[in-house]
Amino acid sequence: MLMPGINTVFTMLRPCREYLAQLIIIFAQMDNAIVLLLAGFLIGTLGTLIGAGGGFLLVPLLLFTHRDMSPELVTAVSLVIVACNAISGSMAYARSGRIDYKAGILFAAATIPGSVLGVFVTKFIPVNAFNTVFGIILVALAAFLFFKKRNETGSNAVPLSAGRGFTHRILTDSGHVQYRYSYNKYRGMLISVVVGFLSPLLGIGGGIIHVPALVHWLKFPVYIATATSHFILAIMATVSVLVHAFQGNYNDPYVLHMIIWLAAGVIPGAQIGAMLSHRVKGDIIVRSLAVCLALVGLRLLLG
Repeated sequence: MLMPGINTVFTMLRPCREYLAQLIIIFAQMDNAIVLLLAGFLIGTLGTLIGAGGGFLLVPLLLFTHRDMSPELVTAVSLVIVACNAISGSMAYARSGRIDYKAGILFAAATIPGSVLGVFVTKFIPVNAFNTVFGIILVALAAFLFFKKRNETGSNAVPLSAGRGFTHRILTDSGHVQYRYSYNKYRGMLISVVVGFLSPLLGIGGGIIHVPALVHWLKFPVYIATATSHFILAIMATVSVLVHAFQGNYNDPYVLHMIIWLAAGVIPGAQIGAMLSHRVKGDIIVRSLAVCLALVGLRLLLG
């Protein structure tokens, strides 16, 4: 006696199931404007919070939802969103007074040649071999950051180094917190050249590499590193976007639709991320960055 009733209920629910299935398809394909807006907001918030730009989230998401999209187009879309995120976040970080403009301009200039070259190389490099090698590097770097003892990353005063090429800096942010540190500008420029080249290859922006490099290899305080990395990223990603635009990678209306709605979410998300960075401990930022590195590395290794 119960079966007819159950069948009737299933029959009545069939339109609802079909509607839900259509919603799932829409969300999974990331073609819906609201979905793109929300995705952009989350990417902007987290990307700015850790100074990584958000490309490490968007690239795997695009690869999962748009399997027919070429790697070149995936990186092109991602870099536009990274640029919007970085510009918006940098404006917020500028108000906080935590950007080291002297280092930022120097290192950003060093990324430009690599950024231009990286965009062109994207078409020819053996993707599978590169993904494997770089995935291993990212996972190893993630393990290093996650398990390394935290004795200097959260400190405002980093022991000053002396020698050729070292620059000593004292910055006071808008909250009247003073940061004292020194860095080797030649080492920083070399790192920036490499980051500039790798960034357009993967479409992840480069901040996910630059932040740990600034903190652990150049001895920047983590809050200064996060803000300065975002400033560098704004310049570097913009250059890559201009090269992609010159190649005609943004001519497709479908791609423009995706970019517009993602950017509309990323811009306010970046402001929220920068605001939250004042309230999150340096150790948490570094550990979060390590987790993100591991996720990107595993994505590369698993294809």
